[in-house]
Amino acid sequence: MFTESDLKQLTSHGITEAQAAGQMQRFATGFPYLKLEGSATPGKGIAVLDAAETAAAKARWQKYLADGGSVAKFVPASGAASRMFKELFAFVNGSEERPAPGSAVDKLLSHLAELPFIAELDATTLRLHGKTAAQLYEAARYRDIIAAIILPEGMNYGALPKGLLTFHRYADGTTRTSMEEHLAEGAQTAATNGTVTLHFTVSADHIKLFEQKVLDAVPEMERRYGVKYHISFSEQKPSTDTLAANPDNTPFRDDAGHLVFRPGGHGALIANLSDMDSTVVFIKNIDNVVPDALRDVTVEYKHIIAGELILLHDRIEDYIRAIRTGDYSAADLQEMVKFFRTTLYTDSPLFDSLPESELADYLLSLLDRPLRVCGMVRNDGEPGGGPFLAYNPDGSYSSQILESTQIAPENASLMTSATHFNPVDLVCYLRDTDGEPYRLPDFVDPDTGFISSKSFAGRDLKALELPGLWNGAMSRWNTLFVEVPSATFNPVKTVNDLLRPAHQG
Repeated sequence: MFTESDLKQLTSHGITEAQAAGQMQRFATGFPYLKLEGSATPGKGIAVLDAAETAAAKARWQKYLADGGSVAKFVPASGAASRMFKELFAFVNGSEERPAPGSAVDKLLSHLAELPFIAELDATTLRLHGKTAAQLYEAARYRDIIAAIILPEGMNYGALPKGLLTFHRYADGTTRTSMEEHLAEGAQTAATNGTVTLHFTVSADHIKLFEQKVLDAVPEMERRYGVKYHISFSEQKPSTDTLAANPDNTPFRDDAGHLVFRPGGHGALIANLSDMDSTVVFIKNIDNVVPDALRDVTVEYKHIIAGELILLHDRIEDYIRAIRTGDYSAADLQEMVKFFRTTLYTDSPLFDSLPESELADYLLSLLDRPLRVCGMVRNDGEPGGGPFLAYNPDGSYSSQILESTQIAPENASLMTSATHFNPVDLVCYLRDTDGEPYRLPDFVDPDTGFISSKSFAGRDLKALELPGLWNGAMSRWNTLFVEVPSATFNPVKTVNDLLRPAHQG
């Protein structure tokens, strides 16, 4: 299947011949749909914490921080913002001189003064056309305004990453990018010993821009929040790229006969997460931030889910210690079984069929895993994956975050009728009870990727997406879903989302 030249290409990417052959086999076999026990709901998969539980979680997190616990924020930030401006590109590239009434472009132009980046836009239009954006609007020069926002000769927002776009404008006239708002949120949720550790995954094309933004922004942010920042960046590893295939499932090659590789999707970042030198790690998308005045509820629930994580880990650590030392009774093992069934919403036929010694070993294998607590928001029609109880190869079922591509068509109603969805609001415990980091790629379910249709130089190809970072890449983690308020979820998927009240504070 592969030539000597191919093998050299594979080696340069850090991909073995066996791995490449496995990828090509996947194109032929596809990925199986997951068998579902059902969607996760309050009382069966989703914890709704009462006042006492909330207070206990907050107190435990404050103690963890006060004790100097290791904590960091991990923010996937490599994607370009081009999809935010899809309608703007269509208008600039189209033939209409005036946007359709009620369209996204019409709404944006009607609210120019409310855009957080209006000062930058005015400076750009003055440079390009000698007029402010408002003056161009009065002159019906709509295309000039939109082009100034998205094109390279203007602000170039259509090609920049979301992390470097201006998201918020403050009363004193200052502005912040979404990356800067993550710095602010980190100071309020994840500061330990006066230090905030943040890690952003970025693309090679943008890393210099991110580094410059850090140099420009950090001194003022440190002064404002009274902390010191430790900020690092990484890129998606070439070894996580995947081969492209022709429609007949043979390797796709460019005009020079070389293999074509594609990024493996955000699931590839499990390798970057595994490299984090921290015990507890928050994970959140780059575009889900709010300004200072509206952040209180976000901060509160960050503390709650993080404290719940530590409380869970406390129990798991006690259980692991008891099994390893042999200091347990049959009743203790049944307590652990109840913990899985009623707290982690994990069940297995082996819980009732194994003899005591084998049950202890089985429970230990389940307990000794990375741990995560995931905030889940009431489903009000926002797009996104959802929380489910899905079956595993050993016949057990456990809490999983699934996308629609992982669910069989006959079960599609479970997605549309789900009570909650995934806002990507996670906090993770990445070390074992000996303090050693887990090797996170060992806990990926390789059967949970998917295949999509793409094109290259006008030719159709099949692309292989790795199991998603919070989907199949964390399939074999212990997971708890906790209900959080919808006010904690304020994504920016289109530029007009910046006009929502949550981004106008």
